[in-house]
Amino acid sequence: MSFLSKTLARVKPSPTITVTTMANELKASGVDVIGLGAGEPDFDTPDNIKAAAKAAIDAGKTKYTAPDGIPELKQAICDKLLRDNGLTYVPAQVSVGTGGKQTLYNALVATLNAGDEVLIPAPYWVSYPDMVLLAGGTPVAIEATLEADFKITPEQLEAAITPNTKWFIFNSPSNPTGAGYTRDELKGLTDVLMRHPHVWVMTDDMYEYLVFGDFEFATPAQVEPGLYERTLTCNGVSKAYAMTGWRIGYAAGPKMLIDAMRKVQSQSTSNPCSISQWAAVEALNGPQDFIKPNNDMFLRRRDMVVSALNAAKGITCPTPDGAFYVYPSIADCIGKTSAGGVKITNDEVFATALLAETGVAVVFGAAFGLSPNFRVSYATSDKALQEACKRIQSFCAGLK
Repeated sequence: MSFLSKTLARVKPSPTITVTTMANELKASGVDVIGLGAGEPDFDTPDNIKAAAKAAIDAGKTKYTAPDGIPELKQAICDKLLRDNGLTYVPAQVSVGTGGKQTLYNALVATLNAGDEVLIPAPYWVSYPDMVLLAGGTPVAIEATLEADFKITPEQLEAAITPNTKWFIFNSPSNPTGAGYTRDELKGLTDVLMRHPHVWVMTDDMYEYLVFGDFEFATPAQVEPGLYERTLTCNGVSKAYAMTGWRIGYAAGPKMLIDAMRKVQSQSTSNPCSISQWAAVEALNGPQDFIKPNNDMFLRRRDMVVSALNAAKGITCPTPDGAFYVYPSIADCIGKTSAGGVKITNDEVFATALLAETGVAVVFGAAFGLSPNFRVSYATSDKALQEACKRIQSFCAGLK
């Protein structure tokens, strides 16, 4: 009999973390590696946020806090949701966790029973299905193809809903594709959800501020107020504020659900880092003027990477609406053999051969639920991106 839990056998380690670890190990051994796997901005946390953290340390704000966040941060989150999204919440409806992942996981653990289904558009963030499995539920993927701009239709959502559906997880702009739903597209989905009152909505808005051109972000409860009482609106400070390591995520929703999430967190991690919480207060309440210049930088990188990848033989790379990822197709590379003698049978083999033969680390599409593709994070320097794209072009040119 195995000592380990049977539940553990249902899940896999995070592929993005695995790729990043592999790239770091190769770097440490002297290999010239360019890592395009990690989803975190390469610029530093703004100085005013760091100063707030230092002030919190100096003020002795280093003790335990309430399990799911200090009142000041919960109020800052309420203010942000009203200011930016037109959503009214009170602090008792807010949960703060150790990163966005924990708030999602807490909600799933607090609500899922055996047999409960969770609808997840694919491609999806790698952790959604495994968190559902760990919580005892059943993930159900809804495929969003490149031809559909990586977005599902209302008809697909309607067809996927069953009496066992408990949650619909929604992420726009998306990790891994960067695809964003317009307000009208989102209204089509919320109209379906209004016809199925047993389905709750978990919306992951982590890339809210990272949008380009004339794309306008919207969140489900904002588009359809009728969903307010069964929507958990999740977000965090990691991406827009370059605070990935600070580990602060948050969610707002019905008090009954927030209370249940607090119970889960009180018996697992308890409170997020007190210093990080005070830094997050400053992030949400303080100046937001750095967001646009950062977005302009991401936009320039996006256009450079899309152009370079579309110039690579056998790759088709759509232009995303937001986030800092592209999700190119390698359909025309499948079946060919690399210069190093590797037969490209799927996107995992492609990514492995690319890393071994060129030193470029990407994440293969199967990890996100849609193949044959790979994900590139362009949240790194222009120099690294230019060199990585040259290597990818060379690798593809060598496929026979």
